[in-house]
Amino acid sequence: MGARCSKLSACWWPPHFKSPRLENGAAGEDGSGVPVFAEYSLDELRAATDGFAADRIVSEHGEKAPNVVYRGTLFSSGATVAIKRFGRSAWPDARQFVEEARAVGLLRSGRLSNLIGCCCEGGERLLVAEFMPHDTLAKHLFHWETKPLSWAMRVRAALYVAQALEYCTLKGRALYHDLHAYRVLFDVDGNPRLSCFGLMKNSRDGKSYSTNLAFTPPEYLKTGRVIPESVVYSFGTILLDLLSGKHIPPSHVSGNHLCIDIVDHQLYPSK
Repeated sequence: MGARCSKLSACWWPPHFKSPRLENGAAGEDGSGVPVFAEYSLDELRAATDGFAADRIVSEHGEKAPNVVYRGTLFSSGATVAIKRFGRSAWPDARQFVEEARAVGLLRSGRLSNLIGCCCEGGERLLVAEFMPHDTLAKHLFHWETKPLSWAMRVRAALYVAQALEYCTLKGRALYHDLHAYRVLFDVDGNPRLSCFGLMKNSRDGKSYSTNLAFTPPEYLKTGRVIPESVVYSFGTILLDLLSGKHIPPSHVSGNHLCIDIVDHQLYPSK
């Protein structure tokens, strides 16, 4: 299945990029333009998504996903945002959910799609983040239509994700849940950013990994807990994706396999 072609897909991408600062303060402090974290009402977010309409869904598995992500437009500011709506059984403790969201909402980095708000009303739990309009790294790597992602952009994606993880670690948020290529998003300038949604579990006591077991860190399989080493392992699987252009289980490239054997042949120089 091919990815939706973006206005950037023809050249993958312009040679000159705006270089966002690694760390930005909240809006009103240094002019970064990222809103201060806020709590939204359910009515606001329902209106922003046209009543959580199906045609507003942007998450990978659509309505079948346990936690659905919508594209929304905040009427108060006109800003386009990503709104993650958790399943009804997730995060039963409202206070814990809000505390976690507020902690993640303190982070401000040009390498993240920053969390700008949450909603906690009745049984509803929602997160609000900056919207990244140019799809995911997974779509551009695995489902491209006209031209593969260039080596320069693959290196940029690896660097930016590493910088995002380093920033989060320095800010006391070293654990990232379910890290994979679908968590890497492209912003309006074509720069890769790491989704802030992975900085919170999908539920208070739920699983931290939802991907195929072939890609799950061995430490998590043994203990059911995410530790910093789990994040390093998952980052390694993203590097494999970038190198190969395919979603290859780590076990398939161990032993006697050479790196050159898995390099994306679409990027070999033309003879």
